[in-house]
Amino acid sequence: METVPAGFDADTGVASKDVVIDVATGATVRLYLPPVQGATTKLPVVVFFHGGYFIVGSAREPMYHRYVNSLVARARVVAVSADYRLAPEHPLPAAYDDSWAALKWAVSGADQWLSDHGDLGRVFLVGISAGGNIAHNMAISVGVSGLPAAEPPRIEGVILLHPSFSGEQKMDVEEEEFWRSNNSRWAVIFPGATGGADDPRINPMADGAPSLEKLVGERLLVCTASLDPRAPRGPGYCEAVRASGWRGKVEWFETEGEDHGFFVLNPGSHKAVEVMDRVVAFLADQ
Repeated sequence: METVPAGFDADTGVASKDVVIDVATGATVRLYLPPVQGATTKLPVVVFFHGGYFIVGSAREPMYHRYVNSLVARARVVAVSADYRLAPEHPLPAAYDDSWAALKWAVSGADQWLSDHGDLGRVFLVGISAGGNIAHNMAISVGVSGLPAAEPPRIEGVILLHPSFSGEQKMDVEEEEFWRSNNSRWAVIFPGATGGADDPRINPMADGAPSLEKLVGERLLVCTASLDPRAPRGPGYCEAVRASGWRGKVEWFETEGEDHGFFVLNPGSHKAVEVMDRVVAFLADQ
């Protein structure tokens, strides 16, 4: 897998660096800081989770590094991009465990960039594809059990970009071949899953799943693409969150004529810019 080093981006003025957060597991994060005016400037904190269906991908992969770097420059946020162990060498829940560790580290203010410039009163969870699945699960975990912190952070919002969800029951509008292959992959990467593809971590609406009312945050944005075979689960998820009694604001944004992850694969396209604009506006609460 191709990777790019952290450092200073002359085009955007964004600085980045890699930090080991758990020596035992080797878990790392890539931290991003935009240009700041003054030593006490405080900015929202984005905790980002990359995609790759838990099998491939890295915070250091060019397309994810480029995306987060651009997001930090556009939205003026401090970002913590989590790296997590990958299946099948490290079956789930390893990726969830590492992502939880990254979230706890991010809100602890352990690094000076975060302690000096991170506003822990405005934290956002953002994920693409499998990372969108992770962001959902982190939001549920925080809502159920909280975060161990001297001063509990405020998670303001959650953004799920083309999230990966499934279920033992195929939706009428889902492509059968994709649904079957998706569930087969899930069985390989998480052999200990409860109920197969009805494990709450891949099917948030399954019987026995934590109530979606427990989602942490005040605002939720779910983005899908019409040609993505994962897309049918997006609006259903939004409807289920609304029906749960969750008191936050739910937004669903679908891009017509595009497939899965197009905005990181072709970030300069008009429709990719539209998605970035929507994410930036959400972070700014506009």
